[in-house]
Amino acid sequence: MDFPTIIPKQRKAFFLFLNLSFLLLISFYIISTSSSSDKYSIKNPILHETNVNSEENCTHVRKFADHTSKCEYVRSNSGCRGKGYLNYLEIFYCTCGNLPSLGYFLLLQWLVILFYVLGNTTAEYFCPCVESLSRVLKLSPTIAGTTLLPLGNGANDVFASIISFTRSNDADVGLNSVLGGALFICCFVVGIVSISISSRRITVDKRNFVRDVLFFLFVLGCLLMIIIFGKVNIWFALCFASLYFIYIALVSVMHLFCHKEDKMVINPLVVDEFGTTGIPLLGYVDEEKGPISEKDQESRIRWLNIDKSSCFYLSLFLYFLELPLSLPRKLTIPVVFEENWSKPFATISATLAPILLAALCVKLGEIDDFRTHLAIYLTSLLVGIILGTMALVFTKKSSPPKTFLFPWLAGGFLMSITWTYVIVEELVSLLVAFGDILGISPSILGLTVLAWGNSVGDLISNLAMALRGGADGAQVALSGCYAGPLFNTLMGLGLSLVFAAWEDYPTSYPIPKDSDLYETVGFLMGGLLWALVILPKRNMQLDKSLGVGLLAIYFCFLFLRLVKGVGLLKFGT
Repeated sequence: MDFPTIIPKQRKAFFLFLNLSFLLLISFYIISTSSSSDKYSIKNPILHETNVNSEENCTHVRKFADHTSKCEYVRSNSGCRGKGYLNYLEIFYCTCGNLPSLGYFLLLQWLVILFYVLGNTTAEYFCPCVESLSRVLKLSPTIAGTTLLPLGNGANDVFASIISFTRSNDADVGLNSVLGGALFICCFVVGIVSISISSRRITVDKRNFVRDVLFFLFVLGCLLMIIIFGKVNIWFALCFASLYFIYIALVSVMHLFCHKEDKMVINPLVVDEFGTTGIPLLGYVDEEKGPISEKDQESRIRWLNIDKSSCFYLSLFLYFLELPLSLPRKLTIPVVFEENWSKPFATISATLAPILLAALCVKLGEIDDFRTHLAIYLTSLLVGIILGTMALVFTKKSSPPKTFLFPWLAGGFLMSITWTYVIVEELVSLLVAFGDILGISPSILGLTVLAWGNSVGDLISNLAMALRGGADGAQVALSGCYAGPLFNTLMGLGLSLVFAAWEDYPTSYPIPKDSDLYETVGFLMGGLLWALVILPKRNMQLDKSLGVGLLAIYFCFLFLRLVKGVGLLKFGT
């Protein structure tokens, strides 16, 4: 997930706002926790009965009228404690019990921060590691485009799905977030791209398009069978996930035997320190006057250099203000890129990364034994000291390492995945809490908020590539609109089903009985079939007829789901 391009001053202000908000939220949480350390006792017999009958969820919290009873219920019911690191229901009903508006504001603000950190981690750490790994491993463009590139774009969806199935015990969120994101990209994003470039009469490659759409339809057919049967065993889950390797093989065969090597020159997209995706620009850009001349740039620079000493303390203050969100990742994710190289940070990250991995393993394994804790942490500390010492001895201060680059990239890749997993786990926990607070099914939030948040980067990057990259850019954008959701469906849902079925082995894993899933898959298939019919009839030209039809399909689906979500329609339930 990426953020839209913002001019530098706005970007800096927004970044400072997020860091300041993070500091205020953390301070509020610490103060409120320390001031309300006393626990509520269960005095209401109805409350106790409800607690016994609903330990797996927190759906009954809205039955109580006053915030005191809700707070007692939340604190006494283990099902109200999410899988994340914070208990959001306790914050909302206990800490902000008398002020629900404040509770909504704080949780929404935290939601924005989580989405930002998630997108920034992917853009600043994960994607550069993926790109560098493809070069170090000398992967062909075709293989890299069907493996590492979708992994970089779809890591958020994959982890959201896995966490929903295995950690949050709410598979509805995972299913709806992946399928909702696929529907958003295949209908809304493709529709917007088609309408935006319709006047340019750009055509796309027919064989690649037909291959991707037909394979995606086949995958959705298999998924529909799993939903209809209502359960899946470990072997069928493995077969479903392995379909992605069949897709890679098919792409490779077509690339080797059906196509000559394409040589495309596309304006590359750049990702800056904010996580912004955009087209590289020469110099600064003024919103009204366009590009600024070098003379004007020099005059502005001279003006900015006036009285540097008076700005020193302000710059130092702003620097420390930016640290809360960026420093933890800098201290644990190794970075070996020329523009961001820092030997002290590289040494510290090599030391602390094993400790963070150990902490995550302890949490995931739910290990309670003190001796096991101590052994894991001491081992991780020893490994960290060894890696940190090697980084200190064998790296230069002036430039990143040139040899043995793969271990550094692998470490950065692993730690980027670790941070992405932690953030997505917290994000899913927050969305589930929102569902309990608002009385909305978490699957609706997964279909909308989580799907949109994880897919807005695809909209921005694919639209920018189509508008600025010419015919080749439009081809890459359209291919990404189908290859990305295909990867998310097979790897995200596929791996989720594998892990869930493995936990229930030798019995089968039960798929949630949600009739709305049939609608989601049906509308997604409808969008794919519409594109499959319209594009060949239009001689593979992206035009308004394709875009308007896809947008109509998406908005019809969204209207139907939202109307059913608020209870106006109840058929099929």
